[in-house]
Amino acid sequence: MPACVPTSAVVGIEAVPVQVEVDVARGAFGYETVGLPDMAVREGKQRVQAALSNANFEFPRERITVNLSPADLRKEGTALDLPIALAILRASKQLPALALADTLVVGELGLSGDVRPVRGVISMALMAVQHGLGRMVIPRANWAEVRAVPNVQFLPVESLLEAVEVLTGRRQPPEPLAVDNPGETTQEKSSWDLRFVRGQRMARTALEIAAAGGHNLMLSGPPGGGKTLLARCLPTILSPLESDEQLAVTRVYSAAGILPGAGIVTRRPFRSPHHTATPAAMIGGGTGVPQPGEVSLAHGGVLFLDEYPEFPRNVREALRQPMESGAVQIARAWGSVRYPARFQLVATMNPCPCGYYGVREGPRRCRCGPGAVQRYRNRLSGPMLDRFDLQVYCPPVPGQLLLKEANAESSACVRDRVVAARHRQQARYSGLHMGFNAALRGDELEELCRLDGATKNLVQKAMERGGLSARGFHRCVRVARTIADLAGSTDVLKKHFAEAFLYRGSPG
Repeated sequence: MPACVPTSAVVGIEAVPVQVEVDVARGAFGYETVGLPDMAVREGKQRVQAALSNANFEFPRERITVNLSPADLRKEGTALDLPIALAILRASKQLPALALADTLVVGELGLSGDVRPVRGVISMALMAVQHGLGRMVIPRANWAEVRAVPNVQFLPVESLLEAVEVLTGRRQPPEPLAVDNPGETTQEKSSWDLRFVRGQRMARTALEIAAAGGHNLMLSGPPGGGKTLLARCLPTILSPLESDEQLAVTRVYSAAGILPGAGIVTRRPFRSPHHTATPAAMIGGGTGVPQPGEVSLAHGGVLFLDEYPEFPRNVREALRQPMESGAVQIARAWGSVRYPARFQLVATMNPCPCGYYGVREGPRRCRCGPGAVQRYRNRLSGPMLDRFDLQVYCPPVPGQLLLKEANAESSACVRDRVVAARHRQQARYSGLHMGFNAALRGDELEELCRLDGATKNLVQKAMERGGLSARGFHRCVRVARTIADLAGSTDVLKKHFAEAFLYRGSPG
């Protein structure tokens, strides 16, 4: 009779149940894996054979057939090594019948029989809960990321022999290691702080609004004005991740194999790719099974693109769809993978190629001709620029300000206001699957668009003079709601709309 061991495979960040079926039959020696395995799964034969031998088990010298069910689902990675080894031991009668009906098994095997960590374990654990599986055998190194998943008994093991002894009852389940998780309630100390920003009062306010409402922000201005410093200070004023957000971000990082040592992501991601990044690196993809890109690694946090016009046009334009939908769908011939990508985009740019547009005198006067300036600005398409809720110009900083001591308001003070504004939004949108104003859609957005007479006149004039599109108007509405939240106002007033329209200026 074939031996069966329940396990799991990860497609994108979603885990799906898989049954490892092994049949050991008389005949000439052979080993075949069927059920759409990728190269890593096929190579598992050598790892399993060496691991069994070095753990003092016998590798059967008969005809071995490994079936991965369902057979129409592509299997990739090394997480199937341990369940295949256990199934071979059971099928060859080296183990008694194991009660594995309610036990999920995952893990990579080393040649010495050690069990190594694998990707996507937290998604597999959540899948086990959904399917009513009460136990899960995992690599001990993966314990940190699943410790918060309820209703599952985890059996973290370090070797194939330990897994066999635990499952057969010859050894008590090992106690999980204690894992420190610093910074769960406090923000990470950073050398970036808003108190070091000289001047740029409007840009500082825009940064606070962006942090409070999750809005996209474009900072433009000459070199040395503090654009990059402002953007780097954004993580120091962001609100902490809520528990459900931590889970969502951790699943992405687990699937990518880049989880931090603490196992759970507790701070909002801040991703800053270089302008040479390819579309696959930014959106996701690759030659094999698609991997999450920068937009997904920034899920729940910030994607910072310094010198935005220097990024290839196809990379910039590829951001338009995930900025609206909050997800990316990567299609391949064998199927498609969906990754979450609800990020906050912050970008910087110069107003012209030399960066000193408008300066007519002095050593730093602009030397760019009108044609060069126009070609530079044409790198940003209208639809892409329209997706930035806040567009702020950062003027040159006077020399006398740079000589003064840094005594501006600190990030800690600003963060307190941001957190308070976020709490107001969470209370207002509870049960609506949105936690911040930038995600406003449908009835909630329509309610904000019901303006009184004086505000309607203001909006109409702004749209006529500024050439606002419908998308731009709706983004101003969301920004106005955030300004009201920062001010502690229940209603969105005319002055809030007036301030919101100030942040829709041209980037330069």
